[in-house]
Amino acid sequence: MRPVTAAAVAVLTVAGAGAAAVAVGRYAGDIALKPSPDHPLPGDSRLTVHSAGDQRIALTRSLASLRPGTYGLTGAGCHAEVGSVVHGAPHPADAVVRRLERVTHGTLRPGMRMRLTPQVHSGNPRDALGLDCADVDVPGELGPLPAWFVPGVRDTWVITAHGLGTTREHPMVVMPFLHRHRLPVLDLAYRNDPGAPRTSDGINHLGDSEWRDLDAAIRYAVRYGARDVVLHGWGVGATMALRAATHSALRDRISGLILDSPVLDRHTTVRALAAARGVPRALLPLVVRAAEGVTGMPVHRPADAADPAALNAPTLIFHGPDDRIAPWAASRAFAARRPDLVTLHAVPHAPHAAMWNADPVGYEEALRRFLTPLM
Repeated sequence: MRPVTAAAVAVLTVAGAGAAAVAVGRYAGDIALKPSPDHPLPGDSRLTVHSAGDQRIALTRSLASLRPGTYGLTGAGCHAEVGSVVHGAPHPADAVVRRLERVTHGTLRPGMRMRLTPQVHSGNPRDALGLDCADVDVPGELGPLPAWFVPGVRDTWVITAHGLGTTREHPMVVMPFLHRHRLPVLDLAYRNDPGAPRTSDGINHLGDSEWRDLDAAIRYAVRYGARDVVLHGWGVGATMALRAATHSALRDRISGLILDSPVLDRHTTVRALAAARGVPRALLPLVVRAAEGVTGMPVHRPADAADPAALNAPTLIFHGPDDRIAPWAASRAFAARRPDLVTLHAVPHAPHAAMWNADPVGYEEALRRFLTPLM
């Protein structure tokens, strides 16, 4: 029996149905808002390694393993970088062969259970990419926020914020591109991340409080020489960027926003996260109400996540119809309300926050066109 289902049965047996429903809703809401790299997200599926070697890896055949593009492969103390599907390679009928770019740590063995992740690289920019970088601490309201700074000669900085279920290693996928264009990059770890200050509740507020850490990063960048900044966020990191662009005292220094899979419909996101953690379908409405009670977020009013009318900076949104966490219909509606400032770049066959992974070439060309006038 799944943990949340077992908890529901136990509580319902001991207490009255009404009180039990509230208790289980709060419990499920709490775990739904504590996503981490070790917890599954909607669309995640465990893949069995059939074989690995000679720059090839055979994985369980599934919709996930057939996705186009480049991904990380993680599990069981092992992380690898895998490329596109290799067509024509001999393989069992129930397997898919992909390029094996490298194993960053651990050992791949047949029978291991792994999952694909948009977090391709492991380590820091120096070890993973060969990029010069410095470990810096950004003063935040809860304490020092660890960040990597990759230097560049331009006075426009790019500040990155990862999303749900990943760490500051995720934004490394765009660092080589940004480095080639000589843009300094500040890659931030924010509250409740490994090495960053923890909040008393330990839960993710889907950007509603986390944006203040991004605001601290803007102040840091300006203090150390940035004329202006471009905010690049994934998932809740994108929502943080939107919040900063409309709430920060330094919002006039934000010259552009790059939003990958922004969480705009928080009602759907909370339900999806809870379902992925095993919450029974009948309890999902309670989870949404519990999440609102714990965080103070109006999750039942999706439009409150961000107001496009308040935007002043050019905005590029990467999103696609296969996102099961942050529906792209919300991004389309958002872009339609501000066609003067917002450009929507659609990416098919990409799960949440994996728009670069599905199409690195198209993603970086859209970045180039967007960033060129802002450099």
